[in-house]
Amino acid sequence: MSDLLVWGAGAGVAAVLVLLLIVLSGMIRYVGNSRVAIVEKLWSGGGSIAGGLIALGGEAGFQPEVLRGGFHFFFPFQYRIHPQPLVTIPQGQVGYVFARDGSALEPTQTLASNARTAEFLDVRSFLTNGGQKGPQRAILREGTYAINLAQFVIITRDQIHGLMLERNDAALFQQTHDLIAGRSGFEAVVIKNADDMIGIVTVHDGPALTADHIIAPEVGTEQADATTFHNSFQDPEKFIAAGGRRGRQLQVLVEGSYFINRLFATIEMVAKTVIEVGNVGVVISYTGTDTADMSGDDYRHGELVARGSRGVWSEPLLPGKYAFNTYAGKILIVPTTNFILKWEEEAIGTHRYDENLAEVSLITRDAFEPTLPLSVVVHIDYRKAPLVVQRFGDIKKLVEQTLDPMVSAYFKNVAQKKTLIELLQERADIQQIAGEQMRERFVAYNLELQEVLIGTPRASGSNDQIEKVLQQLRERQVAEERVTTYEKQRIAAEGERTLREAEARANQQTAITQSELSITVRENEGKAQLKLATQQAEQTRTLAKAEADRARIVGEGEAARMVALASADAERITKTGLATAETIERQAEASGGARYQLTRQVVERLAEALEKSGVDIVPRIQISGGGAGDGNGAGGPLQGLLALLLSEKGEALLNKDDGAATQSR
Repeated sequence: MSDLLVWGAGAGVAAVLVLLLIVLSGMIRYVGNSRVAIVEKLWSGGGSIAGGLIALGGEAGFQPEVLRGGFHFFFPFQYRIHPQPLVTIPQGQVGYVFARDGSALEPTQTLASNARTAEFLDVRSFLTNGGQKGPQRAILREGTYAINLAQFVIITRDQIHGLMLERNDAALFQQTHDLIAGRSGFEAVVIKNADDMIGIVTVHDGPALTADHIIAPEVGTEQADATTFHNSFQDPEKFIAAGGRRGRQLQVLVEGSYFINRLFATIEMVAKTVIEVGNVGVVISYTGTDTADMSGDDYRHGELVARGSRGVWSEPLLPGKYAFNTYAGKILIVPTTNFILKWEEEAIGTHRYDENLAEVSLITRDAFEPTLPLSVVVHIDYRKAPLVVQRFGDIKKLVEQTLDPMVSAYFKNVAQKKTLIELLQERADIQQIAGEQMRERFVAYNLELQEVLIGTPRASGSNDQIEKVLQQLRERQVAEERVTTYEKQRIAAEGERTLREAEARANQQTAITQSELSITVRENEGKAQLKLATQQAEQTRTLAKAEADRARIVGEGEAARMVALASADAERITKTGLATAETIERQAEASGGARYQLTRQVVERLAEALEKSGVDIVPRIQISGGGAGDGNGAGGPLQGLLALLLSEKGEALLNKDDGAATQSR
């Protein structure tokens, strides 16, 4: 029994010793799934590596492959395992890679060249494909990587991942970390649209610039082949392959996010060039190709070149925002709206072109020495702005070196021909003439003079002579105003007298009006009566004339009628008489002659008359007074008529009538 116990105790000790031997010999190792293990070979039959750090041929040293999660079996006492955590790059950050082994850098290199980031996960491929030692151009983006931390040291914002081989390794890599952090290199370059900023890029790797360049030209633009396009400096290998050079770059970064290796390139944020409305920007480019002069044959003050060339661009930049690299050139803002230059010490415009201008010192013809404040309104044609800049450098130099002496000399010459009083009183004329004459001079400088405004001459220093002259002018003006006042007072007095007369007249106006109305009424009545009488007389004359005309016309008509009737009646009577005569003649002939015929007719007419009158043929009372021949009896006339007819007188009368009748026939 005791032997059994002894044997069991010996077996247990042997097992412990075996386990202890296994552990100490490193035959079995376990690696967690969230870690990697770097294998270090302690001895080998092939000896040690000839150079470098990583043993690619099975030599003693750090092996290129890493162990992932699980159990791993090794030859006893030949390997040492160095467990390390996985490398994790947070979202929005980048990690920088430092290679301990590889080819040496070229003299022109600052960072190691590597074509593929994936080679960081395969040390053997990295070294066999010519990977270089030192800080790498490629960076690690977001993600988790199982990297051999003996070959590569990964520097992130929060941690330095690597197997520290020497005591001072941590301090050295911390310096690199601080350098990158100082350049904000662990975060992406973010340019916001609202900030109106651009990024000026300075590359620290690649061939140096040549002597004829002060800034690296653009390479690998979007129009270039895709293999050389460097994606806004995010692919250093393509940038170098496309001919990119170290130094400050002409190409800038605009709005967006860029993951750039800050050991390869640093970014300086500058504001965009903003050209406000009412201005243009004249570009003076320090880089570009040399092109032909575009200023024209008449311009002898320098050359203007096409956009993108070296020199002053012939076309200005219009109002807007520009991502202009201010290290590659300069933009001079030239106002295209009217701006005022004031020759006055106390007045300075917002553009500050006139901050060194002062009043013009004059000497008048009568030996006064006033100072003259004045203002000049100037306009620059935006198309001529490059000409002005090429000729004078900038607007302030134009004002101080050309316009100031020209304007001052002009008004000094004017003042020498004028007395002080003339200078004061003829200011408007002087201002108008100055504008006309100086406008031609401004055109010679590619400027447009809009207006010249002259102020009031002032005394220089403590000299009060001008004030005395002004006081005399004031007194003279006061005297003239008094004369004018007196004259107006006289006119006012006359007006007041007229007013008083008018008021008195107005007070008696009722009576005057009534009397005037009465006179007017009487005059109107007399005129009415006269008018009525005139009308009546005219009416009477008209009626009388009308009556006379009527009577005349009626008389003429009646006379004409009577004449016509008489003529007709006469003609009738004539015809009747002729017929009767003819009848009588025939009767007479039948009765025994005209005498007998007449007697017969008379007897017939007499009988008819007696019948109509009712006279008795035989008187009812017959008084015989004497003889038979008395004509007073009743039968006297009848008897006489009968006797006449029967007498010779009757025959003669009858013969007379017959002759007349015959004549009328």
